[in-house]
Amino acid sequence: MAETRDIPEMVGEFFDLAKRYLREQTLGPAKRLGRLAAFSLLASIMFVLAILFLSVAAMRVIVGAMPDGAIWSGLGYIASAIALLVLTAIIMWRAAR
Repeated sequence: MAETRDIPEMVGEFFDLAKRYLREQTLGPAKRLGRLAAFSLLASIMFVLAILFLSVAAMRVIVGAMPDGAIWSGLGYIASAIALLVLTAIIMWRAAR
């Protein structure tokens, strides 16, 4: 059994051990998780920008392929919107499988 004069030393060791355990088991994994979340957020922003730029480029190609005229230009915008919706539906369908 511990003597009375050893109790403060044992309490100090307990607090040091508890701090070390918390640092190893909570802060370390939390930092790794935060780093992963930051990279995931950055990747998702890059994918969104890439899809936006590619969809605008595809829309310009479709509108450019249509004959001249206001009606054909509007039809090109509608056709590109439908093509983008179909592509989105295909991607979502494949992701759900």
